[in-house]
Amino acid sequence: MFPKMKDVPAHFQSPNANLKVFKFSDLEKATRNFSLDLLLGEGGFGKVFLGWVEKNTLAPSKQGVGIAVAVKRLKQKSSQGPAEWLAEVNFLGHMAHPNIIRLLGYCRDEAEHLLVYEYMPNKSLDRFLFTDIAKRLSWRTRLSIVTGVARGLTYLHSVKLMCRGLKSGDILLDENFNAKLGDFGFVKYGPKTGETHVTTRVIGTYGYAAPEYILTGHLTTKSDIYSFGIVLLVSITGRRAMDVRRPKGQQSLADWARSIQSNRRNLKEIMDPRLEHNYPVQGAFECVALALRCVANKPKDRPSSEEVSQSLEQIYALYK
Repeated sequence: MFPKMKDVPAHFQSPNANLKVFKFSDLEKATRNFSLDLLLGEGGFGKVFLGWVEKNTLAPSKQGVGIAVAVKRLKQKSSQGPAEWLAEVNFLGHMAHPNIIRLLGYCRDEAEHLLVYEYMPNKSLDRFLFTDIAKRLSWRTRLSIVTGVARGLTYLHSVKLMCRGLKSGDILLDENFNAKLGDFGFVKYGPKTGETHVTTRVIGTYGYAAPEYILTGHLTTKSDIYSFGIVLLVSITGRRAMDVRRPKGQQSLADWARSIQSNRRNLKEIMDPRLEHNYPVQGAFECVALALRCVANKPKDRPSSEEVSQSLEQIYALYK
């Protein structure tokens, strides 16, 4: 599933020496023995807990003292597994970008595998788009978030990494709503020189995964662009990528958006009503048009991450 170490650049083959190696007992203290009161979330991989450590040494501290961290504890029969855990340590530990979640350290103690990240107090983009607090996400904030995601994706592609499953739930938000890409358990390196894609077991959320990836398992940077296009549409419309509760023809967000087409007369229909028309028409129109390019059925018709990032930077500068 993950690249063999001989296929990966040397600097990704081992954890960054600057990462703190935590003792399991330290993380027990930091999370009050993994108290359920401090549970931030859980999934097939395990659970994520809020913890507290000293700012300079990262030694465990009392709740509310020092800095907050997110402690991801892998369960023994996890859907992620030790291989993905190791990939996350190796890859993420070497990342240095403002739109990539920062890994502070890790713990590998017999059967225990844990990762310690910077804490993102506003959690994920999903939390704001699919709950009643969505009204708090203004046009400007949404545009800033997707622009940050595009920057992060461009960085990943520049170091030959692909997400293999980008979705709105993987976009984490700090206290100022700066977006950071998280969940690197399913990152892929490649393709090798002279090859056009990486072949891998299909992993991703239905509605976000590119059609060619679902059919063939062939992963390219254009597969990530498709997923980003869905994230952009989700942010614009406030709709889920796939929703079987909607009428026929509207269940797939991509299909529905294509059917409407990028026509100014249909802009009101596609925009999230919770924005209450508080957005610049031209800027919104350009975002919708860009999203539709990203979710083109043919990979060759999709823009590169650099093009996407540049387009959003321009839209943000003009129409924020």
